[in-house]
Amino acid sequence: MKRLLFIILLLGLSGCTAAKIQSLEQFYKNAKIEAVDKVVIQDGSTGASKTILEQEQISEFLSLIKDIEFTPQDHQEQRVGWRYGITLLDGEKEFKFTLNEIDDIYYDSNPDIHPIVDEYYKQLAIEEK
Repeated sequence: MKRLLFIILLLGLSGCTAAKIQSLEQFYKNAKIEAVDKVVIQDGSTGASKTILEQEQISEFLSLIKDIEFTPQDHQEQRVGWRYGITLLDGEKEFKFTLNEIDDIYYDSNPDIHPIVDEYYKQLAIEEK
């Protein structure tokens, strides 16, 4: 009996843990974002934003970030500020997140999403000039 209870408990815990780690693509697919037709990247330190409308650029950007895995942080205390906010739009539907917060939960990303988005944002700024 104890062995059966232990196995059930172990399976339950491993199932909960596995469900919490998700790729970015899983997050936005769960939000019913199927065909991204617009991406807005906002710089949290300046308020400036870059909008991507060309499908080739959207696909390129998503290919860089969609497989990044997000693991919930142990400490979920409220924080102030963010480096970049991203909005993915599919027609009228939108999925908004910051680089370490999705749906009011703070995450660590693997690989780290910060340098990827930072480099892409800076490249967009160069292309505008």
